[in-house]
Amino acid sequence: MVVAQRVQKVSHPSDDKRWKIIDATMRRAGNDRHALIETLHAVQESFGYLGDDALRYVAKRLRIPLSTVYGVATFYHYFTLKPPGEHLCVVCLGTACYIKGAPELVDRVSARWNVSMGESSPDGKVTLLSARCVGSCGLAPIAVVDGEVVGRTSPDELVDRIERLGNDDA
Repeated sequence: MVVAQRVQKVSHPSDDKRWKIIDATMRRAGNDRHALIETLHAVQESFGYLGDDALRYVAKRLRIPLSTVYGVATFYHYFTLKPPGEHLCVVCLGTACYIKGAPELVDRVSARWNVSMGESSPDGKVTLLSARCVGSCGLAPIAVVDGEVVGRTSPDELVDRIERLGNDDA
């Protein structure tokens, strides 16, 4: 016998229309706790990060302890609890890129925007992340800037590229 899951009535954290996407994700999975990771993915794709209000909402809707939701959100490297910067710079630190100068790319971006690896700059302009390998070792060193692969780049070229993106925003 199949028993229908009772959906707990929980108010959205805001009037943002993106909450409908999150609700639909949970509904497709029967509003059950096994929908947690899929729901967290939907939240991050919709809002860019997993905010405290979103984690509390998901915990209440899926009837999961908040500590469990935080545990999953902090365990998986994909999830981030902080809003991303306007521009995302991911530097490959795989062996080929490392040998060909990736640490210098990181140092230059870090110094220019006063940002540490895994963080966003104080002005919210740049988020600096690393990847173990992006699969294009022949183009080392590589950075991925706002989704675009930038191969055989120098620290100055990378900084110039990010600055140009910032100027395009104005």
